[in-house]
Amino acid sequence: MLTTVIYGQFFLDDQLYNPLDFLSWLYFIIVPAVWMGYTLGKKAMDIRIARVDGEKVTIKTMLLRQVLANFIYLLTLGIGIIVSAFMVGIREDKRAMHDFIAGTYVTYESPYEYQSPEPKEELV
Repeated sequence: MLTTVIYGQFFLDDQLYNPLDFLSWLYFIIVPAVWMGYTLGKKAMDIRIARVDGEKVTIKTMLLRQVLANFIYLLTLGIGIIVSAFMVGIREDKRAMHDFIAGTYVTYESPYEYQSPEPKEELV
């Protein structure tokens, strides 16, 4: 994707992939894992990636979301992307296939919003 932005074409004439494409993949795997589910674009839109189980987004989570999901999209010859678009448009929770694979969802909720647990009963 960065290759397209910088050079104006997706594939360069003499090579199939550009190192910038690899850096782009690393960005979308590492940055959300260390920045509580945010990327620069998600932060600008005030949304973030969160895990369904409430745990912190990890490198493993992002590998599942980015690499495995994209591999499945490739295996289905792009049909998976179309299905994901319909899922986001139709489903109430707006989760796509890559969200189900990784156990994630996109939310407006801040990671710093604290919900106090139910008060524990004291044992006498």
